Amino acid sequence: MMQLSKSIKPISFFKANAANIIKQLNETHGTMIITQRGEAKAVIQDITEYERTQEALALLKMIAQGQDDLKKGRTISAGDMLDELKTLAGEAAR
Repeated sequence: MMQLSKSIKPISFFKANAANIIKQLNETHGTMIITQRGEAKAVIQDITEYERTQEALALLKMIAQGQDDLKKGRTISAGDMLDELKTLAGEAAR
Protein backbone atom coordinates (compact mmCIF):
# COMPACT_ATOMS: atom_id res chain seq x y z
CA MET A 1 0.00 0.00 0.00
CA MET A 2 1.26 3.48 -0.86
CA GLN A 3 1.87 6.09 1.78
CA LEU A 4 -0.71 8.86 1.44
CA SER A 5 1.98 11.54 1.22
CA LYS A 6 3.53 9.74 -1.76
CA SER A 7 0.19 9.16 -3.47
CA ILE A 8 -0.80 12.81 -3.92
CA LYS A 9 0.26 14.03 -7.35
CA PRO A 10 -0.61 16.97 -9.62
CA ILE A 11 -2.62 16.27 -12.74
CA SER A 12 0.38 17.17 -14.89
CA PHE A 13 2.32 14.28 -13.30
CA PHE A 14 -0.58 11.92 -13.94
CA LYS A 15 -0.89 13.01 -17.57
CA ALA A 16 2.84 12.49 -18.17
CA ASN A 17 2.97 9.11 -16.40
CA ALA A 18 -0.52 7.62 -16.76
CA ALA A 19 0.51 4.18 -18.05
CA ASN A 20 3.18 3.71 -15.37
CA ILE A 21 0.88 4.97 -12.62
CA ILE A 22 -1.88 2.57 -13.63
CA LYS A 23 0.60 -0.31 -13.74
CA GLN A 24 1.88 0.60 -10.27
CA LEU A 25 -1.64 0.93 -8.85
CA ASN A 26 -2.56 -2.48 -10.28
CA GLU A 27 0.52 -4.06 -8.73
CA THR A 28 0.06 -2.44 -5.32
CA HIS A 29 -3.76 -2.27 -5.31
CA GLY A 30 -3.21 1.36 -4.43
CA THR A 31 -4.93 4.69 -4.69
CA MET A 32 -3.67 8.04 -5.94
CA ILE A 33 -5.10 11.47 -5.25
CA ILE A 34 -4.86 13.88 -8.19
CA THR A 35 -4.60 17.60 -7.52
CA GLN A 36 -5.35 20.56 -9.73
CA ARG A 37 -4.05 23.98 -8.74
CA GLY A 38 -3.07 22.54 -5.36
CA GLU A 39 -6.51 21.15 -4.49
CA ALA A 40 -7.51 17.49 -4.44
CA LYS A 41 -9.84 16.90 -7.39
CA ALA A 42 -9.93 13.16 -8.17
CA VAL A 43 -8.95 9.72 -6.97
CA ILE A 44 -7.40 7.07 -9.21
CA GLN A 45 -7.77 3.59 -7.79
CA ASP A 46 -6.91 0.04 -8.78
CA ILE A 47 -10.06 -1.81 -9.89
CA THR A 48 -9.54 -4.63 -7.38
CA GLU A 49 -9.31 -2.15 -4.53
CA TYR A 50 -12.33 -0.26 -5.86
CA GLU A 51 -14.38 -3.48 -5.91
CA ARG A 52 -13.28 -4.29 -2.34
CA THR A 53 -14.28 -0.81 -1.23
CA GLN A 54 -17.70 -1.15 -2.88
CA GLU A 55 -18.26 -4.54 -1.22
CA ALA A 56 -17.30 -3.11 2.18
CA LEU A 57 -19.68 -0.18 1.69
CA ALA A 58 -22.50 -2.55 0.73
CA LEU A 59 -21.92 -4.57 3.91
CA LEU A 60 -21.87 -1.42 6.03
CA LYS A 61 -25.15 -0.30 4.45
CA MET A 62 -26.73 -3.67 5.25
CA ILE A 63 -25.54 -3.43 8.86
CA ALA A 64 -26.93 0.11 9.16
CA GLN A 65 -30.25 -1.00 7.67
CA GLY A 66 -30.40 -3.91 10.12
CA GLN A 67 -29.72 -1.59 13.05
CA ASP A 68 -32.43 0.77 11.81
CA ASP A 69 -34.89 -2.14 11.48
CA LEU A 70 -34.05 -3.23 15.01
CA LYS A 71 -34.61 0.28 16.41
CA LYS A 72 -37.96 0.54 14.61
CA GLY A 73 -39.11 -2.89 15.74
CA ARG A 74 -39.14 -4.38 12.26
CA THR A 75 -38.06 -7.83 13.42
CA ILE A 76 -39.46 -11.35 13.56
CA SER A 77 -38.56 -14.27 15.80
CA ALA A 78 -36.09 -16.89 14.66
CA GLY A 79 -38.86 -19.51 14.69
CA ASP A 80 -41.07 -17.40 12.43
CA MET A 81 -38.12 -16.85 10.11
CA LEU A 82 -37.44 -20.58 9.87
CA ASP A 83 -41.12 -21.23 9.13
CA GLU A 84 -41.03 -18.58 6.39
CA LEU A 85 -37.87 -20.10 4.88
CA LYS A 86 -39.43 -23.58 4.90
CA THR A 87 -42.50 -22.19 3.13
CA LEU A 88 -40.35 -20.45 0.52
CA ALA A 89 -38.24 -23.58 0.02
CA GLY A 90 -41.39 -25.67 -0.47
CA GLU A 91 -42.73 -23.19 -3.06
CA ALA A 92 -39.39 -23.17 -4.89
CA ALA A 93 -39.34 -26.98 -5.06
CA ARG A 94 -42.69 -27.05 -6.89
